[in-house]
Amino acid sequence: MQICPSCHQSLPEINRFCTQCGQRLAATASSSPEPASPPAQPTAPEQLNLNVLYGMVGALILAVLLPPWETPPSQPPEFLGFHSVLSPPTPEAIISRMLLTIELTTITIGGLYGAFFFRQRP
Repeated sequence: MQICPSCHQSLPEINRFCTQCGQRLAATASSSPEPASPPAQPTAPEQLNLNVLYGMVGALILAVLLPPWETPPSQPPEFLGFHSVLSPPTPEAIISRMLLTIELTTITIGGLYGAFFFRQRP
């Protein structure tokens, strides 16, 4: 048992604060001495895989340069996708902002996850 220096309340050894007044209790050495643990050795920080990150940036640039196209509003909906790379869409076709957002987000999340998964460990 330990005694609170402020209110003199008797408290168990495991308490760090007094349950009566909230005063922080002094750290006392326990009755059974613990063996001293060896000092922790500093470790080198893990680094993300830069090759995966560079690949992600390249994929993001390609996604912006070759965006997903949709047919114009006057035609039935159709996703033109990568087909528009070989044969450009009609002048009335529009860039699908929703699909572009999904594509960019997916590439970014996949790239960051891949860079973390294949990180370089010391």
